[in-house]
Amino acid sequence: MISVFTPSFADEDDTNAQNLTVKEVVARLSPERFRVVMFHEQAADPRIAARPNTTLLKWSKHGNTARMLAHFLRIRPEIYFFPREGPLDTAVFWVKQRFRLKTAVVGYAVTGGLQNGITRASLARNFDQAEVVAANSAFLSHVMEQRLGHQIPTVHDGVDRRYYYSKPDSRSTEQVIVLYAGSFRPYKRVDRVIRAAARFPKVEFRIAGRGEEEQSCRQIAQQHDCRNVTFLGHLSQKALGEEMRKAHVFFFPSELEGHPQVLAQAAACGLPCVAMDSYHPEFVVHGETGFLANSGTDLEQKLGLLIRDRKLRERMSLAAVTHIKGFDWDGIAVQWASLFEIAVKNRVEHRL
Repeated sequence: MISVFTPSFADEDDTNAQNLTVKEVVARLSPERFRVVMFHEQAADPRIAARPNTTLLKWSKHGNTARMLAHFLRIRPEIYFFPREGPLDTAVFWVKQRFRLKTAVVGYAVTGGLQNGITRASLARNFDQAEVVAANSAFLSHVMEQRLGHQIPTVHDGVDRRYYYSKPDSRSTEQVIVLYAGSFRPYKRVDRVIRAAARFPKVEFRIAGRGEEEQSCRQIAQQHDCRNVTFLGHLSQKALGEEMRKAHVFFFPSELEGHPQVLAQAAACGLPCVAMDSYHPEFVVHGETGFLANSGTDLEQKLGLLIRDRKLRERMSLAAVTHIKGFDWDGIAVQWASLFEIAVKNRVEHRL
């Protein structure tokens, strides 16, 4: 049996993209082949809580690094999966090298900053010292291949069909609804959603998420008298899926991403997406399931096209649902299981 230790959280209500990925993978790993250790703060995803050969370590307000590291050293797992950049990860890498542990690191490249060069030493370390590295898009695989000098497999994220699915009759035919979901960070450019709302006062714009720029976006909405904008706050996966099934267009002006899961979630709900082409998202097929813009002006024009053309929205909605069926968590979990096997084999052969 292969033991997998991951610094990821199993909380049912946790919507962090990295934790979502790990939860979906762990829920599908064979419990007869893989023993898993991960963390939790609140109630865990019931699939993981009920999974045999799974240990959930309670994350508290203080002393987590020492307690988690002690557990790591006690079991000395074969796999350290999806390292982050916190103090626990630093400690794990140190003891791994200091005591020459056989633990194999399996890294996952997901951040858009990679395309501009890795600048943080902790992020570079995660990949440079990993036995196996995968990326969540073909574009990021290419970026990592250039950095590391060897082939990097692409393992996409999937869609949780419990929450994200199409229900065409849930959409009103009276008023067009444009939805944004994500954090309020500078590179997300949520202000562009507000400015688009000012240009289309008869269209309802709904914004889901929290973040550092939320207050400034609210002020912009007030300045432009955008009474057609609703700030929804943080939403659970269930609530976000419901919002997506009510909307007509998903507008995602972010300019720096890895391969955002929210585009897949929107497509699964039958939403044509308007996003930027700079990070080459494979969840959107340009001109078929939505549009990938090459500039701010192009982004605005494509949004306007979808707002005005109902038949185009409906055609792209159907195409999006069909396209996203190819991103299935069951098959993706099999890919990860194979990479875990390879990582253990490579580590053993290296030690020999």
